[in-house]
Formats: sequence, structure tokens, C-alpha cells
Amino acid sequence: SYYEVNMGLNNDWMQRDISVLWHPCTQMKDHEHMPVIPIQRGEGIWLHDFEGNRYMDAVSSWWVNIFGHANPYINQRIKDQLDTLEHVILAGFSHPPVIELSERLVKMTPASLTRCFYADNGSSCIEVALKMSFHYWLNTGKPEKKRFITLSNSYHGETLAALAVGDVALYKETYQPLLMEVITVPSPDCYDREEGESWEEHSRKMFAHMEKALEQNHEEVAAVIVEPLIQCAGGMRMYHPVYLKLLREACDRYGVHLIHDEIAVGFGRTGSLFACEQADIAPDFLCLSKALTAGYLPMAVCMTNDKIYQAFYDDYESMRAFLHSHSYTGNPLACAAALATLDLLERDNVIEANKSLSAHMAKATAHFADHPHVAEVRQTGMVLAIEMVKNKATKEAYPWQERRGIRVYQHALKNEAMLRPLGSVVYFMPPYVITPDQIDHLASVAWEGIQLATRD
Repeated sequence: SYYEVNMGLNNDWMQRDISVLWHPCTQMKDHEHMPVIPIQRGEGIWLHDFEGNRYMDAVSSWWVNIFGHANPYINQRIKDQLDTLEHVILAGFSHPPVIELSERLVKMTPASLTRCFYADNGSSCIEVALKMSFHYWLNTGKPEKKRFITLSNSYHGETLAALAVGDVALYKETYQPLLMEVITVPSPDCYDREEGESWEEHSRKMFAHMEKALEQNHEEVAAVIVEPLIQCAGGMRMYHPVYLKLLREACDRYGVHLIHDEIAVGFGRTGSLFACEQADIAPDFLCLSKALTAGYLPMAVCMTNDKIYQAFYDDYESMRAFLHSHSYTGNPLACAAALATLDLLERDNVIEANKSLSAHMAKATAHFADHPHVAEVRQTGMVLAIEMVKNKATKEAYPWQERRGIRVYQHALKNEAMLRPLGSVVYFMPPYVITPDQIDHLASVAWEGIQLATRD
């Protein structure tokens, strides 16, 4: 059979891999006892290796893949584009896919967002928003507005400015000497709410810290940057939309920009197309990437409003232009993938369909809340997180050195699932093409994994 011919190939590819690659977000020494898994092909929710094993992609391959692997519709759109134009410089030139994509993004996001500036990935997109905000104030005669306010436990990427406005020590601490200083305000994260306190009450209460920071520092602050509703890399911690509403009002009152980093949560992940819709607000900058191309090609877009755009619009000699660029800005192949993604979102009524899937995720994991080492099961839309703790009553965390989450990960791999945890947080962030039966499978694998991981 095919697989007998290919037996041993996993190991061959793995050996070749570890002799030349340096993997992201990885201590490479781990691979002495946890083999790299070479993937031969993907189909729908499944990833297949070279030896007949398959893995359910429960984390959407780092939160990007929303319509499954090798999606026939997206494949065809990219193939068609490939025969026409693969890439062209976007300075002084343009092309139909980037124009059409921009028109559609402007139409589907809050009304005030009328301009699209493209970048290559999430971190680059954050850099664009931070630079644009600072530069706007510079162009309008307020050069002193050059600081940023951010939330504790936030994450905005790995490039230096993006890292500076994040607050996850694991990624940031090492590089602190290289980073600009920011103002960090306690997060509205509802994991920390008091007994009997609702998400809304807690999020409202926590806003007092932001109000104070704006009141004291607004004259030197360019923008506040937040991940709306879910702090993803910080352990899938969640909060109530009321915080965003209060924040928008306060930013207007104090004359400060609001940057929404919806890189991980945009395009339906939180239950609405964009998280900002749940607070009925428009940020000054909306950063999008990841699901924008359904996991096919790297692309990001920083959307902003006409007031900000006009502050840069002048004669060349004024030197007010935004001179920022990436070689692959607005790449036509990535635009084709994004256009196909938007087609599928509309055509298949995905936001509506996801409501029953997210309800099923809640039902399948409801009993986890009774586990003696689970402090919380929390959910926003198509993101569900299970937080393992040493002591349920006090929420005392497991020492990070024990790496409890990795035990769940290893158990899942043996049971047709790829569940890559965040510390002691096991989460589901699957492609939207997952079925209720597949959700049940993930839930039972996660339950068994958590039983094993918390045994001693």
C-alpha cells in the first residue's frame, strides 16, 4: 500500500528538518524527545503526515485557517490569479484584486474606516498603526504625543514596536533594553472577577484604571492599543464589550487614537464579523491579518479614517507623506485568497452558522467546569478556553516549569488532534468547517488529556 511504501518517511523528513531549520516559538532542544511532525498534505480540518496519521487542526494553524486546508474554492481563485499577475510594485502601480479587496473591506467594516494600507503580517500591521498614529500627531503640530497605552497581558506581535506595546513577559522580557517605554494599564480580563460579579460589572470596574491613565497622560499619548474581547496569546483571557465602548468615549474625550488589533479575532472569530461591532464602535485604526486570507498567504491591512488620511495629504515638498513600505505590499495572489475568503464568509452565511457550532462547543465542554483542576471554561464566539490550575479554590496556577499543557498536547497527537496549549490553558480555535461530531472528539480528547496532565 501507499503507506507501507512511505513508512519511515516521517522520520526521514524530521531528520532533514532538524539539521537545517530553526523553528518559531520553540526551544529546539525539545525536539530531542518531541519529534517534529512533517505534514504531507492538508484537507479540510485534517493534516496528514507521511505515515497515515491525521491530526485535527484545532488551532487553525495559529488561528489563520478558517475554511479548512486545500479549500477548492480558494485554491481555484489563487490558480486563476497566478495565470494573470503574481506581483507588482504597489507604489505608483495598482491592480484589480487589491482595488476590489479594499472596496469590499471598506464596505464591511465600520463606516468611518475608508482607507486600506497593506502590510505583510500582523506585527508589520501593528508597526504601521503605531507609526501612523504618531506621525498624524506630528503632522498636526503635536509632536509631544508619542507614547502608547496598552493593557497588561496583551500581545501584539514580535517586531520591536509591536513587542513594546505587548505585555507577555515570556516574549518581551528578554528584549526589554531594545524597547520603547509604554504605559501599561491593568487588563479588564474577567478571569480575575470577584465571586458573583458579572463580566460586564468587572470590565466596567477595571475601566477606572484606563480613565486615570488617560486623564494623567493624554497630552503625551498618541494612541491606546487593545486586542478587543480576547487577549489571545495571553492565555485566551476574555472581557466584556462594554470596556470597548467606554474606551472609545474616553479616547474621544481626551483626544487620543484607538487602535484595535483584530489580527487574531477578526473575520468572525468572536461571533460577529469584527469584535468592534459588539460594542458598536469604530476604532481609528483597525489591524487585520491571519484569517484575512484564510491561512493561505501572508497579508495584513491597517484600516483608518479620512481624517487621519488627510493629515498626510499634501504637496511632496511638505514631507508629510507616510513613507513606509514592504516589498510584497498588496500582493495579488494574497488579494485573490482574501477575496475568496470574503466570498465564502458571505456565501455560506458563516457568522450565523457559527452560532450553532459555538453553542455545541459550549455544550461539549460544560462538564469541564466540574473538574477539580479546571478553574474556568470561558468562551467568546468560536474561541473556547479551559484553564488548568493547581488549586481550584484559590486559582493558584501550576508552576510554568511543569509544562502541564504539553502533556495535553502529546496526548492529543496520539488521538488525531492538534491542541497546542498556551501554558496551562487548553483551547479550541478551530476552522469554521468543523462539524459537531468533530467538536465532540476534541472535547473527549481534551478531557482525557487534562485528566492525564493533572494526575499528580
